[in-house]
Amino acid sequence: MIAIDTNVLLRYLLDDEKVQSSKARRLLRRHDSVLLTDTVLVEAVWTLTGKRYGLDRDDICSVINRLFEEPTFRFEHDQTVWRALGDYRAAEAVKVGGRRKRADFADALIVNKARLVAENAGESLQRVYSFDAAAGALAGIEPP
Repeated sequence: MIAIDTNVLLRYLLDDEKVQSSKARRLLRRHDSVLLTDTVLVEAVWTLTGKRYGLDRDDICSVINRLFEEPTFRFEHDQTVWRALGDYRAAEAVKVGGRRKRADFADALIVNKARLVAENAGESLQRVYSFDAAAGALAGIEPP
């Protein structure tokens, strides 16, 4: 197994820089198992939804689904990422400062990863606390 950084994943997904994208594809073809850590996944989503690329929620869901479909990619815990994707997709918009906002993928992954860690420790997760009002729309998150 190898692990890749966000910039390698983005070059592979976007094919937007000829030399680096080619190197990323060659690297990934040489390995049967490529780890995408939670941090890499969150950074990639953050970059893809930013001003430069401007992907929307449906686009992000498609990208993550594509990663699941590729047999070489591994996640830290695939069921946790899958649940986070479902929560992200279904997140309801809430009013924040006069405009409507939905929880982002990082928020969904945070709460699902916290549940996993608590479960693995033999405990029940009581709550995840956040000042982010949009994140508060996800089950299990509330303000401090």
